[in-house]
Parts: sequence; structure tokens; C-alpha cells
Amino acid sequence: MNAVIVDGDVAYPPSNGKRLRTLNLMLRMARRHRITYIARCGGAPDEMKRAAAFLGENGIEPVLVDHPVPRKKGLAFYGRLAANVFSPLPYSAAAHDSPRLRQAIQEHEERRPVDVWQFEWTPFLGMLRRPGRARKVLIAHNVDSLIWQRYYETERSPLKRWYVHGQWRKFERYERRTFAGADRVVTVSDDDAALARRRFGIENVEVVDNGVDSAYFGSVEGPHSPDRVLFLGSLDWRPNQDAVRALLDDVFPAVRARAPTARLSIVGRKPPEWLRRRVAAADFAELHADVADVRPYLGESGVMAVPLRIGGGSRLKILEALACGLPVVSTRVGAEGLRLENGRDLTVVEGVEDMAAALVDCIRAPEQARRMADQGRRLVREQYDWDVLADRLEAVWERVARPLRALV
Repeated sequence: MNAVIVDGDVAYPPSNGKRLRTLNLMLRMARRHRITYIARCGGAPDEMKRAAAFLGENGIEPVLVDHPVPRKKGLAFYGRLAANVFSPLPYSAAAHDSPRLRQAIQEHEERRPVDVWQFEWTPFLGMLRRPGRARKVLIAHNVDSLIWQRYYETERSPLKRWYVHGQWRKFERYERRTFAGADRVVTVSDDDAALARRRFGIENVEVVDNGVDSAYFGSVEGPHSPDRVLFLGSLDWRPNQDAVRALLDDVFPAVRARAPTARLSIVGRKPPEWLRRRVAAADFAELHADVADVRPYLGESGVMAVPLRIGGGSRLKILEALACGLPVVSTRVGAEGLRLENGRDLTVVEGVEDMAAALVDCIRAPEQARRMADQGRRLVREQYDWDVLADRLEAVWERVARPLRALV
């Protein structure tokens, strides 16, 4: 098939969960189909060149559009937030509108036959000139209205709570409309698929889970120090910032009270300055920013902590940890969307307030925690390997393209 994947964040290098998913599935689909990748980017020219070269070497035609998303800082940012109060669009959807990306999409639409268009986020679905003639797959990496609902439920500032409530309701209306405009909506979990059906009344939903490269992470070896706790995630994402703040302020002091030798490793991209200062002031924590390879940190840790209170979709970092046999302690929100069982594959607690006791249990009984992680590793290899998931995505493409191809 001739397929086009439209993205708002170039998936190379794969430095966060969304990029990992997009790139791993795209590489596998490119072995079977002709893929054009149209993506908005705003990196340095040499970074764009490296991305284009990598994609080309792997049989993917790159069309990279240099148009940075507006920065989330400064007076101009707050001015845009204020102006968005009067817009029917949620702020992040409005910020991702790009005339240059739209032009690149429409030029390809006019010039080349396309069997399937795959959009990696809702704002890009409406950029086609003739959407009624195209077969469209929308990847819902998250149900964004659920994330904004959880922002609202955890926000304490009255003014921020009022603003977040508005964004939540805007996203509900926006997702209802855009999901209905796709031939298929692909969610990353059964939970998100059920939510989309229930909240938006749509039936054209299928599931292609988030995954992991089992061979890549299966090569990780110890020493797996029992008293070293790992937090792994993109540190420029607000749910992860909320989680790591809770870990530093509440969870880890309680852990240290019962396990004084415990250490916390925080690994992730683009940490904000407040986090750098906070870690520097904590004698039990260390920060490793923008690392090229997370596997050494997975190998030296005894347990991964996932203290998420806000989120949607599913966590690739849990799959990565289990793929290398690292025990995981997660909140219910952190573990949702994965077909993993509490007490068999990992430890799941209801909320952040229960994390400390579960982490101490893993530190004190490392062999028991490792046996649980080994069971999780077997399940991850069977159900969450990217090769398995690429087969599932290909089946979605075939079903979507079939009506159009029957006319040719």
C-alpha cells in the first residue's frame, strides 16, 4: 500500500514514549509498504538532517516541515493562554495548527495516490483538502479529555482549576468531533477504546497497544542493586513532573525512614530548572538528563517506581522495565491500559500515598520482587513485542483501505 503518516513531532531520535511507538511501528510497516512520513519539526538543522537520513536509510520517504510549536514560556505564552479562553479549540490543538504542515499534506494529496492516511494526533486530521475522499486512521496515543479531567481533579489553585476545567470540556467536544471524522480510531489500550466508545459514542475503534523491543531490552543485565529506585520518563511532560514531585516530596522520604540506604535515580529528557534544583538539594537523589541509552539505568536499579496520578494511554516504561526483568511498583493510574496483573506481574497500589510501603517491600525482599518481574517479562514478550503489534496495525490498514482499493 501507499501510506502517509502525519506527525507533529519527528519520531527520531526516539527520546520519549510517543516517539518510540511511532518509530518502531513505522519501521516495521516500511518493510511491507511504501511509507511517506510528513512531520512538523523545529529542531536544529543538523538534527533534521540526521532524522531524514535515518528514515531514508530505512525505506521511509521523509517530508520534514520546519515550523516550531510556540514555546511554553514567557509573556507571549501566557498571552496565548488568555486568548484561548475565547476560542472553541483547546489550546494545544490551536498551537499545533501549522499552515506549512497543511501545505505539505495537501501537496502530497494532489500529487500522489494514497491508500491510507495515518494521523498521529487529532489536530492534523482536518488538514486534508478533500477529507471525504481519503481513508483515515487516527492514532489516539491518549484520550486527551481524560488527561485534562485528571488535571482538573488534582489541581489545587482555584484559578488554574477554572482554566483547566475549560480545557477539559473543550477537549471533550473536540475529540467527539474529530474521532467521528476518522475511518478508524486506534487507541493504545482496551481501557481507552472503551472510554472512546462510552464518552463519544463511536464504534470505529480498534486497539494496537504500546509495545517494546523485547530483544533490545532483554539484553539488560544486573547488578540490579535492591536499594536503588528508578524513575524513568520524559521530564517535560506535566503528568511526569507531577509524579516526580510527589516522589521527591512525599514518597521517598517515607521510604528512607524505613530503608535508609535507598537511593533514587531520575532519568529523563528535558528536566525543568526547578527539578534540577530540587534534586541537587536532595542527598538521596540523582538526575540523569537526556541520556542516549536508558538500559544501564534499568540494569543497575532494583525497582522502578511509577507514581502517576495523571495520565492516559499506557506506559511504555513499564513494558521496558519488565522486558529486562526489573520489578515495577505503580499506581493504578500508572498501570492502567496494560494487561498486567497486580501481584503476579508487578505491584499496583491505589494511590501515591501507598507507594512507599510497596517500594520498601521490594527493597527488603528483592528475590520475591524479581520472581514477579520474570512472570511479567514472559507476558510482555508474548503480547507487547513491536513485531506482534505491527501485524495488528497492518490489519487495521487493510480493513480501512479495502473499500477504496476495491474501486481501483
